[in-house]
Order: sequence, then C-alpha cells, then structure tokens
Amino acid sequence: MTTRRVRRSGASFESHTSGVDLGPLPEYVGFVLRRVQSQVFADFIQSLNELDLRPAQFAILEAVDANPGMTQSDAGAMLGIQKANMVGLIAELERRGMIVRRRSPRDRRSYALHLLAEGGRLLRRARRLRDAQEARIANHLGQESRDRLLALLTRLAHLD
Repeated sequence: MTTRRVRRSGASFESHTSGVDLGPLPEYVGFVLRRVQSQVFADFIQSLNELDLRPAQFAILEAVDANPGMTQSDAGAMLGIQKANMVGLIAELERRGMIVRRRSPRDRRSYALHLLAEGGRLLRRARRLRDAQEARIANHLGQESRDRLLALLTRLAHLD
C-alpha cells in the first residue's frame, strides 16, 4: 500500500489506497470535513472505549449535566440525535445508573433527564479522556490553529 498526496488548487489530501485518484474530491469542504470527522471520531471512540461509553452517550451526559431536567426530546434535538436512537441511548445510560428519567413537571408527556452520581463520576473520567484527545489535536495543529479551526467550523455550522 502506498500513500499518495493529491494536490489541486492548494488542497492537499493523502490517499492511502494504492493507485486511487481522488479527482476533485480534496477540493470539497464536505468531503474533507467528513474524512477528518471520521478520523477524529475514531480516535474519540477509542479514547472512550475503556469506559464503555460511546460519543453520543458522552454528549448526552454533557448536555444533561449542563441542563439538569432537560427533556429527552430537547436533548435529542440539541445534539442532532434522531428520536428512535435517543430512546435507546437514554435507556442504556439509565440501565447503567448514569441518568434517571422522570416525568417533566412542565409537560407530563415528556421525560426530564437528570444526572446521577455515577453518571457524574463517569463524565469526569470521560472529560479527562476528551481533554487528552483535544491536547493531541492541539499538538498536531498548534493551539492557535486548533482554536482558529474550531472558530471556522462553528461559523460554518451556522450557514443558515
């Protein structure tokens, strides 16, 4: 297997598949974002593996910690998790004693989510692993470039 650097219009991308010409793909923001997201996500999954925690579960714990009593549907909407997937993620966290669902006092048809003590402990451990990953990214890019990248991605996320 050979690594080939593809350059067009200043874009650079490494193809790890022998003999594959990526054509104009490295020039498309969406393509490069998806490839980078995949790599960063795989690293994050590996980081959280020792805690038996998936990135979506980590995000739910963070959201519930920051917004005690938020509804399950609000958490799903905020995190971009489909309702059908959210139900299973919440059920698993609840089964593990990380969070509890209670009927929302504002809307009895909804569930309010609350972090339990065990969830808080797991979240603190997961944050240390996340911090280590963020440090790896900053070391690779440089802190200033990492901060600039985050600012640009945040701006791009608000295209509408």
